[in-house]
Amino acid sequence: MLFAFLCTDKPDALQLRMDTRPEHVAYLDGLNAKGILKMAGPFLSPDGAPVGSLVIVEAADAEAARVLADGDPYAKAGLFAAVEIKPFNWVFNKPGA
Repeated sequence: MLFAFLCTDKPDALQLRMDTRPEHVAYLDGLNAKGILKMAGPFLSPDGAPVGSLVIVEAADAEAARVLADGDPYAKAGLFAAVEIKPFNWVFNKPGA
């Protein structure tokens, strides 16, 4: 089952995001290598600065998805003000569909 992580950065946390980015990217690279990560990228402010993240993963259930979200170095560093995890149904433009 697919799950979308809708992550909102805390205000004025751009430096924390940038400082933690190498570990975050390495974490996502690891998920990608295992076939767990389906897509990911930042939400942007009107001026183009990253202000959150969208991560879509495949997990057995919501609890397993929460473990993946909590394991993200951004989450561990306290970057996010909120993380919402929602089941996701990829209907259009799904690779291999």
